[in-house]
Amino acid sequence: MRKKLQVEAICQGTVIDHIPAGQGIKILDRLRLLDSNASITVGFNLPSKDQGHKDIIKVTSRKFTEQEANQLALFAPSATINVIDNYEVVDKFKMALPESLQGAFTCPNSNCITHNEPVDTHFYLREHNGDVRLKCKYCEKSFSKDIVAEL
Repeated sequence: MRKKLQVEAICQGTVIDHIPAGQGIKILDRLRLLDSNASITVGFNLPSKDQGHKDIIKVTSRKFTEQEANQLALFAPSATINVIDNYEVVDKFKMALPESLQGAFTCPNSNCITHNEPVDTHFYLREHNGDVRLKCKYCEKSFSKDIVAEL
């Protein structure tokens, strides 16, 4: 039986693959991909040999910045980013949780200095009991990634 792609190939851009099922919508929102003019193909709950089900996002004519990739690692630490040129994968790398994130999220602590001074937020990241914890450099409070990412 001939295999058939469920999601069409792109000529140039970025493919984020192996996103845990249900996390693709968070990535679309967090990276504000729907606010851009880029063509986007999204697949939710696609069959995956390794994960059972996965999400996939294909963005035409756009390469992600390092900060965007770091934010992506919070939601999909096992995702793979493929850079596509002329329908070929020219670069491929797996996501890894960064040691810190700067300017990506607002600190949930309303008393944190980042709410009153012109400084970028800065969080140190670490995994703890299957959750990712973010510790603010300034107020030194620690939060679950779900709390920080929901703000």
